[in-house]
Amino acid sequence: MDKNTVIGLLLIMGLLVGYSVWMSPSKEELKEKQRKQDSLALVQKNMPTDTTQAQLTIEKQEEKDIQKTTETANDSLENTSNFETQKSIYGAFVSAAQTPENTNPIIIENDLYKLSIGRKGGRIESVELKNVFTYDGKPVILFDENSKNNEFGFFFFSNYLELNTNDFYFVPVSSPSSESLKVSGKDSLQLAMRLYPNMDENILDTNSYIEYLYTLKGNDYLTSVKLRFQGMDNYLNQTQKELSLRWVTQLKRQEKSYKNEKIATTVYYSDIEDVENLQESDTKSDSVSFPASLKWISFKQHFFTSTLIADKEFLNASMVVSMDAFDNEINNTLKTLKANITFPVSNFAKDEFGFSFYFGPNKYNILKKYKIELEDQIQLGGSLISWINKIAVIPIFGFFEKFNWSYGIIILILTIILKIVLLPLAYTSYKSTAKMRVVKPEMEEISKRYPNKEDAMKKQQATMAMYKQLGIKPMAGCLPMLLQMPILIALFRFFPSAYELRQQPFLWADDLSTYDSILNLPFNIPFYGDHVSLFTLLMTAATLIYTIINNKMMSPGGSEQQMKMMKWMMYLMPIMFLGIFNNYSSGLSYYYFLVNIITFVQMGVFRVSINEEKLRNKMLATKAKPVKKSKWQQRMEDMMKAQQAAQRGNTIPAKKKDNYRR
Repeated sequence: MDKNTVIGLLLIMGLLVGYSVWMSPSKEELKEKQRKQDSLALVQKNMPTDTTQAQLTIEKQEEKDIQKTTETANDSLENTSNFETQKSIYGAFVSAAQTPENTNPIIIENDLYKLSIGRKGGRIESVELKNVFTYDGKPVILFDENSKNNEFGFFFFSNYLELNTNDFYFVPVSSPSSESLKVSGKDSLQLAMRLYPNMDENILDTNSYIEYLYTLKGNDYLTSVKLRFQGMDNYLNQTQKELSLRWVTQLKRQEKSYKNEKIATTVYYSDIEDVENLQESDTKSDSVSFPASLKWISFKQHFFTSTLIADKEFLNASMVVSMDAFDNEINNTLKTLKANITFPVSNFAKDEFGFSFYFGPNKYNILKKYKIELEDQIQLGGSLISWINKIAVIPIFGFFEKFNWSYGIIILILTIILKIVLLPLAYTSYKSTAKMRVVKPEMEEISKRYPNKEDAMKKQQATMAMYKQLGIKPMAGCLPMLLQMPILIALFRFFPSAYELRQQPFLWADDLSTYDSILNLPFNIPFYGDHVSLFTLLMTAATLIYTIINNKMMSPGGSEQQMKMMKWMMYLMPIMFLGIFNNYSSGLSYYYFLVNIITFVQMGVFRVSINEEKLRNKMLATKAKPVKKSKWQQRMEDMMKAQQAAQRGNTIPAKKKDNYRR
């Protein structure tokens, strides 16, 4: 118990004793009261019953008034006691801790979103984005005052008391003075929220204050904030070298696929060199402490984000992704994200702590214009793959968006463009496969010549020799397919992350960014889900047809058992994709379906343009021509010969081995 507490208790006891003495009636008052009672008794004896009852009512009312007066006095003493107790907690800011008559938030809005600034804490309590809606048609609210553990407060020291701005009521200062401010276009508005200390009991020092200065532009997703300590030298500990911020937000569900959105919800942060993120999961929590400087910290959802951006740099931070029990599909909440951030302090009187909020969509072109790598929050495939989306896919989407076409049509055009670009590779692959297919008789002859397993090396050597004579390059068929894989992977990452596809309908799909459903099942099938996606069924069917056609056209190679296993694997893959893609973006399934359909058309054109009989004759004509061996081919041949020699050395006849032992 400190000195201030002891003094406060003594004062309270003194007040109670003084009040008791003061309220005690004097001798004259007691005599007067007795005289009234005696007179009243005499009158009541001779009065009718109703009058007597009326007087009793009066007496009861007097007793109530006395009791009320006593209770009021006691409440006053209790309030005085509470005030002194709170003063020991809040120090010079005790008055700001009392609830004011007006607790209504201040609403500021621009063309893009609406912010609710709470008087308590002076912080942003709610963010509502305009002209965008949740999967069930409601306004997109990133977080609000009803969210569990929604916090944004700075910790500071005053007279060795650790205080938090989140605990005090701020006074709004705006021009014009209003609880609702709006700005549009290129204009801007400012709102100051000020926290005043006490000069004396119930008297505020209006020349000293802690201030949040909010600046909002008409057509920008950024909200600029300046934290100032004006004239606070006498109230703050000047030895404080760090200013701590605690930011906690419970993010709300916005999308149809709760699981996919929950997985995508996590914390992203940017240091000087790179953008990192905590684990993406729908079941596991994660945390990290980052001791170095940071440029921004983002509470990211699937298609929206709340990002805190430093004007200079944050000193360090610790971040948490929490899987609270309250966060579930029933409550329409995803995860609770937390960050403890440190600002460097040199001088409170001179320092101005500047930062900005980005509240808006995870759209690549919007995030990129701020030039601080905010766009790296969007999953586009990593550094080896993302460049395809950045320089090709996104610009194509951006170009055709201008025509206000359906995104289903834009995906079709994108698919056609990509297939045209990859046409030379596809033609080379098909021609290589055709070459290997027309030499089937020669392959069968080699297989008959070397039927035994121990002759596998000789068979391989003979096959390579035949390929060389006929001008066949086996890798020519595989290499084009390998070169196409980065594009397939890039688009696999693009479609589920493309804000452009969000709530864009096409045919029976009402949202190309998530799964389409033609039938909702009353139960959940493991690995498949509780619905039937028609685009996924079409994609799977097209893939199976392509696999069957490709297997029939496949040239013989390897053992019969190996070929059967490879074919079964090729049939199994579409079935696996059926389970995976059923809960994925319908735009992605639609794209792969289009790829298969266009591939069928390409194969038909290639089959007509390439006469396999003429191709075989041409290859046989080149067989008699001498072929100069390349250095690589010579090395491969020498290696095979060495392996054969080693194999012969390991199969020495038994009699010779006995001679060696002797």
